[in-house]
Order: sequence, then structure tokens, then C-alpha cells
Amino acid sequence: QVQLVESGGGLVQAGGSLRLSCAASGSILRINDMAWYRQAPGKQRELVASITRGSTNYADSVKGRFIITRDNAKNTVSLQMNSLKPDDTAVYYCNAVGQRRNLREFDSWGQGTQVTVSS
Repeated sequence: QVQLVESGGGLVQAGGSLRLSCAASGSILRINDMAWYRQAPGKQRELVASITRGSTNYADSVKGRFIITRDNAKNTVSLQMNSLKPDDTAVYYCNAVGQRRNLREFDSWGQGTQVTVSS
């Protein structure tokens, strides 16, 4: 099993910043992709940002405001969120895709962390 644990959510005023972190643990051989998704009430889960070992990808709505980084040695991924807007309010989920030590692939999700941006 591969477990993902997120931290760093909370309540912030519009224009403020938050940093989310996610740590993967378990029988991990390799993590290929790590990503952050979010789901607002009544809406579908959407990709916020993703990072492979060589590149990053952002949703248009967060480009220039959010930065995704990863530490391959520690199997962690972070999301620095700046200039937050009320529309960024959602539950944020960490996702990791890779291979376990038994060579089986995994696609794991964290439990989610609430981000609330007040106007």
C-alpha cells in the first residue's frame, strides 16, 4: 500500500497565501507523477497542478499564482498558493502515480485538505 498524507489547508483571506504539503509512504519503488486536484462543492474534481520528474503543468485558473514542487528523495510534493481568490475554495487532494517495490503500479490519493478563501 502507498499512503498519502496532506497538510497545510486552512482559512485565509483573499489575496493571502497557503502552502500545502503531501508526503507519500509505503512500499514505493518510484513515483512518476505527483499532482494536486481540488473539488469545490457541487463541482467535479479538477486538476490544479501536476509535476513529473521533468516538467510541470497548471490549470489556467492558477497559472502565475500557484507553484508545485516535489522532493524526490523524500517522496513529497508541495503546492504554494499565492494571491488566493474565493474561487480557490475547495478540498484539495494529493495524487501520486508510480511503482511499488513489487513492481505493481499504484495510483494513490490523499484524504483531502480543506482550503477556504474568504472575500
